[in-house]
Amino acid sequence: MAARKTSLYGVHERLGARIIDFHGWMMPVQYKGVVEEHLCVREKAGLFDVSHMGEFMVSGPGATEAVNRVVTNDVSRIADGQCLYTPMCYENGTIVDDLIVYRHDSGRYMLVVNASNIEKDYGWIKSKMAGDGDVSLKDASDDTAMLALQGPKAEAILRKAVNIKLKEIGRFRFKDEVMVCGVKALVSRTGYTGEDGFELYVDSGDAVGVWDSIMDAGKKQGLQPIGLGARDTLRLEAGLMLYGNDIDDTTTPLEAGLGWTVKRDKKEFTGRDALLRQKAAGVGKRLVGFELVDRGVPRHGYEIRSGSESVGRVTSGTYSPTLRRSIGMGYVKPECGEVGTAFDVVIRDTPHKAKVVALPFYRR
Repeated sequence: MAARKTSLYGVHERLGARIIDFHGWMMPVQYKGVVEEHLCVREKAGLFDVSHMGEFMVSGPGATEAVNRVVTNDVSRIADGQCLYTPMCYENGTIVDDLIVYRHDSGRYMLVVNASNIEKDYGWIKSKMAGDGDVSLKDASDDTAMLALQGPKAEAILRKAVNIKLKEIGRFRFKDEVMVCGVKALVSRTGYTGEDGFELYVDSGDAVGVWDSIMDAGKKQGLQPIGLGARDTLRLEAGLMLYGNDIDDTTTPLEAGLGWTVKRDKKEFTGRDALLRQKAAGVGKRLVGFELVDRGVPRHGYEIRSGSESVGRVTSGTYSPTLRRSIGMGYVKPECGEVGTAFDVVIRDTPHKAKVVALPFYRR
């Protein structure tokens, strides 16, 4: 099947981006270079096309209960206009996907899911909501474009283009029906880079105009377009997980350090019983952050050893442009997971010394 393109694909071609197939989507991996783009987001601001992400709309009188049954966190605890990070699990407690839930009100939610999981997630959620006659599920992904403006100058740039005071949108909050560059948008403040910033959800047909207007508004602040390469290094520095690398259908929220998202006092959600059993028995592996003491760059899949014993695998790794050292995350045996613990990461058959450090690696 031919790879899909976002409504901004022509913009990326015009800007000379290097484009790759990312989970069936033709996406820009870089424009000027990963390190330059990474540092631009840390020091100024960057604009990302993340229109490949999926958006599902859940509505109806039973929407709160229906969403709560498929996620581990508790959407009944958040206010209207608030966002919530949560995994979604199979019956055995492993992760279907991690997503952000937007609560418009008790009868209307938007679920933002990973691009690689749109079809799988939609089918899974639909199966769990089957029989809910008072709930409607709609996949709005094809009609929705999503732009992310991230960095310390993001608010100053976007302020020129909106008809509201951006201070009104707190962390993990959103406002709908906002006029952005002359078109209606949903504007949120979540982020995947460790910096302040905003997500702009607009109709796909409006995406090019909004992109160009924001780029023009940010010229004096040094705004640059940013590709998926820098998005990955930024999120890793911030200790944020990537589905398919750090979490997947072989890992549970408890193993990934996401126990805070599992609301055990909820009476019903898929995977609850399995996660309660794992909580009581203890996990067999832990996701940890580490930094290399020796020179080298850890990559996904590299073996982690303690002495001659294999104790885990790297899930994500890179050289950190901000911290100027090599960092990574990986699953290890629980006894190897305490901060300060030393182990080796095997790079091209050679052990390289590393140590466990607290996450996140970077805080703004």
